[in-house]
Amino acid sequence: MTDDVNNDQSSDNKEQIKNERHKKKSQKQKEKVDAGIAQATEERGSVIVITGNGKGKSTSGFGTVARAVGHGYKAAVVQFIKGQWDCGERNLLQQNGVPFAVMGTGFTWETQDRAADMAAAEEVWAEAKKFLADPQYHVVLLDELTYMLGYDYLNSEEVLDAIRNRPAEQSVVVTGRGAIKPLRDLADTISEIKDEKHAYRAGIKARKGVDW
Repeated sequence: MTDDVNNDQSSDNKEQIKNERHKKKSQKQKEKVDAGIAQATEERGSVIVITGNGKGKSTSGFGTVARAVGHGYKAAVVQFIKGQWDCGERNLLQQNGVPFAVMGTGFTWETQDRAADMAAAEEVWAEAKKFLADPQYHVVLLDELTYMLGYDYLNSEEVLDAIRNRPAEQSVVVTGRGAIKPLRDLADTISEIKDEKHAYRAGIKARKGVDW
Protein backbone atom coordinates (compact mmCIF):
# COMPACT_ATOMS: atom_id res chain seq x y z
CA MET A 1 0.00 0.00 0.00
CA THR A 2 2.81 2.38 0.92
CA ASP A 3 4.55 1.66 -2.38
CA ASP A 4 1.36 2.45 -4.30
CA VAL A 5 1.02 5.78 -2.48
CA ASN A 6 4.67 6.63 -3.15
CA ASN A 7 4.28 5.75 -6.82
CA ASP A 8 1.19 7.94 -7.08
CA GLN A 9 3.00 10.83 -5.43
CA SER A 10 5.99 10.34 -7.72
CA SER A 11 3.71 10.39 -10.79
CA ASP A 12 2.00 13.52 -9.50
CA ASN A 13 5.37 15.22 -8.97
CA LYS A 14 6.55 14.32 -12.47
CA GLU A 15 3.32 15.64 -13.97
CA GLN A 16 3.64 18.84 -11.94
CA ILE A 17 7.24 19.31 -13.15
CA LYS A 18 6.15 18.74 -16.77
CA ASN A 19 3.35 21.27 -16.38
CA GLU A 20 5.70 23.86 -14.88
CA ARG A 21 8.18 23.37 -17.72
CA HIS A 22 5.39 23.67 -20.28
CA LYS A 23 4.14 26.85 -18.62
CA LYS A 24 7.59 28.45 -18.64
CA LYS A 25 8.17 27.45 -22.28
CA SER A 26 4.77 28.77 -23.31
CA GLN A 27 5.36 32.04 -21.47
CA LYS A 28 8.67 32.55 -23.27
CA GLN A 29 6.99 31.84 -26.60
CA LYS A 30 4.18 34.28 -25.78
CA GLU A 31 6.67 37.00 -24.89
CA LYS A 32 8.49 36.42 -28.18
CA VAL A 33 5.27 36.54 -30.23
CA ASP A 34 4.00 39.62 -28.37
CA ALA A 35 7.30 41.40 -28.98
CA GLY A 36 7.09 40.65 -32.71
CA ILE A 37 3.52 41.91 -32.88
CA ALA A 38 4.47 45.09 -31.03
CA GLN A 39 7.23 45.80 -33.57
CA ALA A 40 4.87 45.45 -36.56
CA THR A 41 3.44 48.98 -36.59
CA GLU A 42 3.35 49.81 -40.32
CA GLU A 43 -0.19 49.78 -41.77
CA ARG A 44 -0.19 49.00 -45.51
CA GLY A 45 -0.88 46.30 -48.05
CA SER A 46 1.80 43.73 -48.78
CA VAL A 47 3.18 41.74 -51.69
CA ILE A 48 2.99 37.99 -51.13
CA VAL A 49 4.78 35.58 -53.47
CA ILE A 50 3.89 31.89 -53.31
CA THR A 51 6.36 29.93 -55.42
CA GLY A 52 8.21 26.62 -55.57
CA ASN A 53 7.64 23.28 -57.31
CA GLY A 54 5.08 21.90 -54.86
CA LYS A 55 1.30 21.69 -55.14
CA GLY A 56 -0.88 24.33 -53.48
CA LYS A 57 0.33 27.71 -54.70
CA SER A 58 -2.89 28.75 -56.42
CA THR A 59 -4.90 27.11 -53.64
CA SER A 60 -3.14 29.33 -51.11
CA GLY A 61 -3.71 32.42 -53.24
CA PHE A 62 -7.41 31.69 -53.58
CA GLY A 63 -7.58 31.08 -49.84
CA THR A 64 -6.36 34.63 -49.29
CA VAL A 65 -9.02 35.96 -51.68
CA ALA A 66 -11.71 33.96 -49.87
CA ARG A 67 -10.49 35.32 -46.53
CA ALA A 68 -10.74 38.91 -47.79
CA VAL A 69 -14.23 38.35 -49.19
CA GLY A 70 -15.29 36.67 -45.94
CA HIS A 71 -14.32 39.85 -44.10
CA GLY A 72 -16.41 41.97 -46.44
CA TYR A 73 -13.53 43.30 -48.58
CA LYS A 74 -13.44 43.43 -52.37
CA ALA A 75 -10.94 41.26 -54.23
CA ALA A 76 -10.03 40.61 -57.86
CA VAL A 77 -8.35 37.69 -59.61
CA VAL A 78 -6.23 37.48 -62.74
CA GLN A 79 -5.51 33.99 -64.05
CA PHE A 80 -2.59 33.40 -66.39
CA ILE A 81 -1.85 30.00 -67.96
CA LYS A 82 -5.02 28.11 -66.97
CA GLY A 83 -7.36 29.73 -69.47
CA GLN A 84 -10.99 28.68 -69.59
CA TRP A 85 -10.29 25.40 -67.79
CA ASP A 86 -13.09 24.73 -65.27
CA CYS A 87 -12.06 26.23 -61.94
CA GLY A 88 -13.97 25.53 -58.74
CA GLU A 89 -12.62 28.64 -57.03
CA ARG A 90 -13.71 30.81 -59.94
CA ASN A 91 -17.17 29.25 -59.93
CA LEU A 92 -17.57 30.07 -56.25
CA LEU A 93 -15.91 33.48 -56.04
CA GLN A 94 -17.68 34.95 -59.07
CA GLN A 95 -20.96 34.17 -57.34
CA ASN A 96 -19.69 36.35 -54.49
CA GLY A 97 -18.89 39.35 -56.64
CA VAL A 98 -15.19 38.72 -57.34
CA PRO A 99 -14.23 39.84 -60.87
CA PHE A 100 -11.90 37.59 -62.89
CA ALA A 101 -9.65 38.32 -65.86
CA VAL A 102 -8.64 35.05 -67.51
CA MET A 103 -5.96 34.47 -70.13
CA GLY A 104 -7.86 32.87 -72.98
CA THR A 105 -5.18 30.63 -74.50
CA GLY A 106 -4.72 28.35 -71.50
CA PHE A 107 -1.58 26.29 -70.93
CA THR A 108 1.40 27.50 -72.96
CA TRP A 109 2.67 23.97 -73.56
CA GLU A 110 -0.66 23.12 -75.21
CA THR A 111 -0.90 26.15 -77.50
CA GLN A 112 2.76 25.94 -78.62
CA ASP A 113 2.30 29.38 -80.16
CA ARG A 114 4.49 32.00 -78.49
CA ALA A 115 3.07 34.94 -80.44
CA ALA A 116 -0.53 34.01 -79.56
CA ASP A 117 0.42 33.44 -75.91
CA MET A 118 2.14 36.80 -75.69
CA ALA A 119 -0.85 38.57 -77.22
CA ALA A 120 -3.18 36.80 -74.77
CA ALA A 121 -0.90 37.69 -71.86
CA GLU A 122 -0.89 41.35 -72.84
CA GLU A 123 -4.68 41.36 -73.14
CA VAL A 124 -5.24 39.97 -69.65
CA TRP A 125 -2.44 42.11 -68.22
CA ALA A 126 -4.36 45.20 -69.39
CA GLU A 127 -7.19 44.07 -67.09
CA ALA A 128 -4.76 43.31 -64.27
CA LYS A 129 -3.39 46.86 -64.41
CA LYS A 130 -6.90 48.21 -63.85
CA PHE A 131 -7.29 46.08 -60.72
CA LEU A 132 -3.85 47.12 -59.45
CA ALA A 133 -4.74 50.80 -59.85
CA ASP A 134 -8.16 50.54 -58.19
CA PRO A 135 -8.20 51.25 -54.42
CA GLN A 136 -11.53 49.43 -53.95
CA TYR A 137 -9.69 46.09 -54.16
CA HIS A 138 -8.24 44.96 -50.85
CA VAL A 139 -6.56 41.93 -52.45
CA VAL A 140 -5.54 41.23 -56.05
CA LEU A 141 -4.46 37.70 -56.94
CA LEU A 142 -2.14 37.36 -59.95
CA ASP A 143 -2.33 33.61 -60.37
CA GLU A 144 0.58 32.01 -62.29
CA LEU A 145 2.06 35.42 -63.12
CA THR A 146 5.59 34.08 -62.53
CA TYR A 147 5.47 32.17 -65.82
CA MET A 148 4.68 35.34 -67.78
CA LEU A 149 7.76 37.00 -66.32
CA GLY A 150 10.00 33.95 -66.66
CA TYR A 151 9.00 33.41 -70.30
CA ASP A 152 9.30 37.16 -71.07
CA TYR A 153 5.70 37.24 -72.25
CA LEU A 154 5.24 40.47 -70.29
CA ASN A 155 7.62 43.34 -69.62
CA SER A 156 8.82 42.62 -66.08
CA GLU A 157 9.68 46.28 -65.40
CA GLU A 158 6.14 47.34 -66.26
CA VAL A 159 4.64 44.57 -64.14
CA LEU A 160 6.82 45.31 -61.12
CA ASP A 161 6.14 49.05 -61.41
CA ALA A 162 2.39 48.43 -61.44
CA ILE A 163 2.65 46.28 -58.33
CA ARG A 164 4.97 48.74 -56.63
CA ASN A 165 2.72 51.73 -57.37
CA ARG A 166 -0.58 50.10 -56.41
CA PRO A 167 -2.84 51.76 -53.78
CA ALA A 168 -1.19 51.71 -50.35
CA GLU A 169 -3.89 49.56 -48.71
CA GLN A 170 -3.96 46.95 -51.46
CA SER A 171 -2.26 43.57 -51.06
CA VAL A 172 -1.10 41.54 -54.05
CA VAL A 173 -0.63 37.78 -54.13
CA VAL A 174 1.52 36.33 -56.92
CA THR A 175 1.67 32.59 -57.52
CA GLY A 176 3.67 30.26 -59.74
CA ARG A 177 6.96 28.45 -60.04
CA GLY A 178 10.30 30.13 -60.60
CA ALA A 179 9.64 33.62 -59.26
CA ILE A 180 12.28 35.91 -60.75
CA LYS A 181 14.70 37.72 -58.44
CA PRO A 182 13.30 41.26 -58.98
CA LEU A 183 9.86 39.99 -57.94
CA ARG A 184 11.38 38.30 -54.90
CA ASP A 185 13.17 41.54 -54.01
CA LEU A 186 9.88 43.44 -54.19
CA ALA A 187 7.95 40.92 -52.11
CA ASP A 188 7.21 41.42 -48.42
CA THR A 189 6.48 37.74 -47.90
CA ILE A 190 7.76 34.73 -49.88
CA SER A 191 6.56 31.18 -49.32
CA GLU A 192 8.41 28.39 -51.11
CA ILE A 193 6.29 25.25 -51.51
CA LYS A 194 8.40 22.11 -51.76
CA ASP A 195 7.53 19.18 -54.00
CA GLU A 196 8.13 16.14 -51.82
CA LYS A 197 5.47 13.79 -53.14
CA HIS A 198 2.64 14.05 -55.66
CA ALA A 199 -0.27 11.71 -56.31
CA TYR A 200 -0.06 11.95 -60.11
CA ARG A 201 3.42 10.40 -60.08
CA ALA A 202 1.78 7.36 -58.53
CA GLY A 203 -0.77 7.29 -61.34
CA ILE A 204 -3.60 8.92 -59.38
CA LYS A 205 -5.74 11.20 -61.55
CA ALA A 206 -6.43 14.79 -60.55
CA ARG A 207 -9.78 14.88 -58.77
CA LYS A 208 -12.52 17.44 -59.36
CA GLY A 209 -13.25 19.37 -56.19
CA VAL A 210 -9.84 18.49 -54.74
CA ASP A 211 -7.20 19.28 -57.34
CA TRP A 212 -9.31 21.61 -59.53
